Amino acid sequence: MTLTRKQAYRRIEISRIVMIVAGIASASFGLESFLIPNDFIDGGVTGISLLISSLTNWPISVLIVIINAPFIWLGYKKVDKLFAIKTLVAIAVLAIILATVHFPLVTKDKLLTAVFGGFFLGSGIGLAMRGGAVIDGTELLAVYINPRLPISIGQIILIINIGIFGVAAFFLGIEASLYSILTYLAATQMINYIVQGIDEFTQVTIISSKSELIKNVIMRHLHRGVTIYKGERGFGKSQIEDKNIDIIVTVITLLEVQRLVARVQQIDPTAFIVTNTVTGVRGGLVKRQALDH
Repeated sequence: MTLTRKQAYRRIEISRIVMIVAGIASASFGLESFLIPNDFIDGGVTGISLLISSLTNWPISVLIVIINAPFIWLGYKKVDKLFAIKTLVAIAVLAIILATVHFPLVTKDKLLTAVFGGFFLGSGIGLAMRGGAVIDGTELLAVYINPRLPISIGQIILIINIGIFGVAAFFLGIEASLYSILTYLAATQMINYIVQGIDEFTQVTIISSKSELIKNVIMRHLHRGVTIYKGERGFGKSQIEDKNIDIIVTVITLLEVQRLVARVQQIDPTAFIVTNTVTGVRGGLVKRQALDH
């Protein structure tokens, strides 16, 4: 059965809601079972909330809502209304879970707490982001500040977190701060993996005199799409060897790279092949969304 555009959109939205719910559950578990009982902090807004809670004994559930409130407004102004609503609901649900549901303490080992606390918290933040919401507003703040400063968004986030861990070192001690940095690194890796790693593909550029045969292999045997650029090929002492050559570009999964390279080298052992990682792939044949039921 072929889905209508409205049905396909509804299915996508349902999958996003499921990801947000899963993200809230994972973040709650990471906070309740690892970080909060062991007085560990993370970076960003969550880290600020954990630090203030550790120093004042204020409920983390209340702090997360209060500190994230300005960033929800930023999301409304800088992104869109739906994003802001999703973020508001996600943060509110996270706060309610932290206030009412108490997960058991898993371990008191500092290394395990840092690694797995960061793992579950980062997974939660990443899943929420893939669902179209955030439960930590640091990125929104960086996006807002970025046009006003001659530094990148990543550098802004780094500066914010350096400040957080510097304060943590002063109040909680150097050792606690170092473990918290490890938590932050684990969380960041999980966020990157979930937001980008799942969509990580490889772009392959192939330059060969037998481009027609290679194109047919990619399309008919590997069932992947190709894009053809017209170009010139030269080597040696700037001598143009071929002034009209087809440059093949295709995007495939990481597991298919060796298979493609082997097939190309069978056709043309002298083919020039360049591979590089790409993220955020949409459409085409690589990542077709199932519209047929």
